[in-house]
Amino acid sequence: MGFLWTLIIGLVVGAIAKLIMPGRDPGGIIVTMLIGIAGAFIATLIGRNVLHLYGPGEGAQWIASILGAVLLLFLYRVFTGRRRTTVP
Repeated sequence: MGFLWTLIIGLVVGAIAKLIMPGRDPGGIIVTMLIGIAGAFIATLIGRNVLHLYGPGEGAQWIASILGAVLLLFLYRVFTGRRRTTVP
């Protein structure tokens, strides 16, 4: 049940990350949602399981998930922006 909850939180967090960092995403909403899921999953692994900063169901998980998703969205934009080339 914990993994399913992480996925649901990730979908919401992806939308919030998109609101915090508006702009053109090369991958669209699907990639943004996947980044939200990855951010929530990473926040769960690191914040709760490794560092023991918060427990299940605490509000800190939302904050950590949003920060993780914003960071991943930023990194996604950095790496996909460099691969684009324009042909004259």
